Amino acid sequence: MDATKITHVSIEPLNIPLEAPFTIAIGAKHNIENVLVTIQLENGVQGYGEAAPLEPINGENQATALATLTSCKPFLIGQKASDYRQLSKQLKNVFWAQATARCAIEMALLDAYTKTLEIPLFQFWGGAEHQIETDYTIDIVAPITARENAQKLAQQGYKTLKTKVGKSLKDDVNRLLAIKEGAPDCRIMLDANQGYTPSEAIHFLEVLEKNDIRPELFEQPVVKHDLQGMKLVKENTSVPVAADETVFTSADALAVARTGCADLINIKLMKSGLIEALDIAAIARSANIGLMIGCMLESKLGLSTSVHFAAGLGGFQFIDLDPHLDPEKEPFKDGPAFNAPNYQLTNDAGIGVRKK
Repeated sequence: MDATKITHVSIEPLNIPLEAPFTIAIGAKHNIENVLVTIQLENGVQGYGEAAPLEPINGENQATALATLTSCKPFLIGQKASDYRQLSKQLKNVFWAQATARCAIEMALLDAYTKTLEIPLFQFWGGAEHQIETDYTIDIVAPITARENAQKLAQQGYKTLKTKVGKSLKDDVNRLLAIKEGAPDCRIMLDANQGYTPSEAIHFLEVLEKNDIRPELFEQPVVKHDLQGMKLVKENTSVPVAADETVFTSADALAVARTGCADLINIKLMKSGLIEALDIAAIARSANIGLMIGCMLESKLGLSTSVHFAAGLGGFQFIDLDPHLDPEKEPFKDGPAFNAPNYQLTNDAGIGVRKK
């Protein structure tokens, strides 16, 4: 018997309503519409993976992820989870544009494999840290709501707040002033989601400075392909600039390193997949580019995998893995323990997440 041989693969939609719309500069989501992959091995171990497509970001949606994953089932049956790197390579050669679908498979493979090895995933990746601290994101909302949310989050223990910007400079400034008023001791991060031109981004930072607001980070200020525009922003501010949508692959990370257009790279497993994310992190470190980790609209399963990734590798300067769902509405349980704003890694094998 080959313990890690895949005997069964199931694929099902993962639909969860959000309490409030998740709004960014290039779109809004009212529901989590993901896909769950379950891989069963010959030894009886099950591994779980999640695809969390966000069409405005990666061009994928639930329907495309379901179609891709369904077409992968015949290929996966009979393969070995221990061959996860080779399987990842083959899947990327065929489904290079379907990153969230590939991520779900890689997640399930590694969950099942590390469960078989009886070690936590973060230990498999190096076990650099046992606890990481996340920020919390305030969406594009009215200033009064932003102030109330900031005050509540500060009282819960969050030390860093991130807000979305890029739709209206005036509204963005008013929201940031409200956040500062509600949580004066919290650090503030900005995420424009490609919402500004280079000149608008520079002007925006100048306006913030006049209002005595200095962000800790300015994420993806311009459209993703405008590396020279991002470099212009970087060269005209002392605020660190992070590339997010600009980097989906290791080749993208190399382009950032070559042009010197960003101080940090935001790794999101749903943009690249798990194996490609390891390559992106290696390139960033070799080029003295800082590391950040973020997320899409994942459930506890996807978020927990990102927690394992950041803790396993270590050295991430910014952690943006705030939970989107009330624990009661989560379809999963266990995994890294969360006590705002900290994730505590456990000794549970694999990702440690189980279906309710």
